Amino acid sequence: MSPTTPAVGESRAARMVREAFESGRPITYIHSTEEQRIAKVLAELSRGKFAGSAVFTWTLTNGMRSLDAISAPADSPRAALDFIIHHSGPSIFHLKDFHEPLQESAEIRRRFRDVYDACLDKRKFVIITSPVRFVPEGIERTVLFIDLRPPDALELLAFVREEAAHFPASPAGDEDGLYQVARALQGLTLDEARYALRRALANGGPLGAESLPAVLEEKRLLVNRSGVIEFITSDTRLGEIGGLELLKQWLRERRRLFQMRDSISAEIVPKGLLMMGIPGCGKSLAVKAIASEFQLPLYRVDMIEIFSGRHGQPEGAFVQACRTLEDMAPAVLWFDEIEMGINSAATGGEQGRIFAFFLTWMQEKTRGLFVAATANRIDLLPAEMIRKGRFDEVFFVDLPTDSERLEIFRIHLNRRGVDAAKFNLEPLLEFTKGWAGAEVEQCVIAAVTKARLEDREVTEQDLIPIAAKMVPLSQTMKEQINHIRAWAFERAVRASPQAR
Repeated sequence: MSPTTPAVGESRAARMVREAFESGRPITYIHSTEEQRIAKVLAELSRGKFAGSAVFTWTLTNGMRSLDAISAPADSPRAALDFIIHHSGPSIFHLKDFHEPLQESAEIRRRFRDVYDACLDKRKFVIITSPVRFVPEGIERTVLFIDLRPPDALELLAFVREEAAHFPASPAGDEDGLYQVARALQGLTLDEARYALRRALANGGPLGAESLPAVLEEKRLLVNRSGVIEFITSDTRLGEIGGLELLKQWLRERRRLFQMRDSISAEIVPKGLLMMGIPGCGKSLAVKAIASEFQLPLYRVDMIEIFSGRHGQPEGAFVQACRTLEDMAPAVLWFDEIEMGINSAATGGEQGRIFAFFLTWMQEKTRGLFVAATANRIDLLPAEMIRKGRFDEVFFVDLPTDSERLEIFRIHLNRRGVDAAKFNLEPLLEFTKGWAGAEVEQCVIAAVTKARLEDREVTEQDLIPIAAKMVPLSQTMKEQINHIRAWAFERAVRASPQAR
C-alpha cells in the first residue's frame, strides 16, 4: 500500500504542549534530550495559539535570554525564578536542566512553589526540559510531567521538507516520496533523523523513494546501537519459502486487513501470530517474509540482551523496548525464541513481571505493530500466551512433506544460480525423509561447494551422496520432536496441509 501524504496539521508534540497550556497548568516538566525540538514548538506556539507571549530561555551557563537575543540579569537559578515572578505580561519560560537546582537546594524548591502561585492564571508558563526524570517530593503535585515521545510522521514530514530545502543541489521529490522518507525515520529523534537525511542527500538525487535505502541504512546503525532492538534488512518473499501454504494464505488475507487498519475496527486489525515448531523448518525465514509481504520494516527484540543486565533492569529494558517500537510503527516486531524470556516457570520476579506486562501490552499496543513470535521449546510457553486473543493465530511448523522438500531443493538451487529445472530430484526423497528445511539447504551448499572446488557445474549426482550420509535432526532428537508434535496437535493450526 502506497502511503498517503497527511494533511497539514498539528504535530503530536505541539498538541501536547498546547493542551498543557490550555489546561492552565503553569509548570510543565518535559523529560527529553531534544531541547531544540521543544524550543521550536514553544516558538511556534508564541506565534500561533499563544500569540503575543514572550519566550525566554534559561541555562546555567547563559542565564535568561529571550528569542530576540536580549539578555536578562538572571544568571543564577534563584535569579531566574525571581525574574519569572516579577515579569509581567503573557510569557513562556524554558528552563533547561533545572532539575539540578531543584534537587540540590531547599531554597530553590521553596522559590519554585512561589513561581507556581505567581504564574497561575497569569498566562505565564514555565517549561522545564531535562534528560533526567526528577521531580522533587513536595512539588510533584504542582508540576505536569510529560515523557516526550519521538516525533510523529507529521513532524518528521515538516522536518524532511526543511532539510531538503537546505540542499538545493539535491531537490526534493514528490510529496508521497517525502512522506515515505518521513515514515522510514519514525522512532528517531530529530537530530538522528538529520544524520539519516544528510547521508541520503550526500548520495545526490532527489530526496524521496529513491533515497530510502540510504535512510534505512543509517536508521539501522542508530537503532542497533541500543543492543536490545535490531533493525533487520531482508527482501525475502513468501514465494521464496518452500511449503507452509496455509500460513502463506493466512498472511495474504491479513495483509489486506492490516493495510486498512486506520479505517476498520481495532478488534479486527491483525495483532500478530505465534509460530512454534521444529527447529530449522522456516520460522525465522517466514518472519522476514512477513515484513516484505506487509511492506514494513522488521525489528527484532533480543531477549538474551534484555536479561544480560547490560541495559539496566531487564523489566525496564523490556518495557522501554516495547515503547520504543510503538514509536516506530508501522512495523513488524519479531520476538525470536520468545519462550527463553517468557516461559511457564516465570511465576514471580522479573520474568513474571515481564510476562504480565507483555500480556497487557499485546492487548493494548498500537494497531500499527504486527508481532511475529517464534518458539522452539513450546512446552515452556504459558497457556495464557497461546490462548485466543493474545495472538490472532498460533501456527505449528512441522517437518516439510515430500512435495515441500522438493520445492525447498529447487528454491535453494535456483538461489545459487543452478537451474533446478534440469535436475531430477525425485530420487532424493528416499534419502531425505524427516529432513528439515535447514538440512536441505546445507545439502545444497555442500554440493555447490564440492562442484566449485572441482571447477565444474553442480549435478544431481552431487546431492545424493551428501544426502545419504547426513543424519537429520528428526533422528538424533526423535523423542523431543515427537513430544513437540504431540503437544502442538490440539493447540495450534498446521502451517502446511497434511501429507496424504
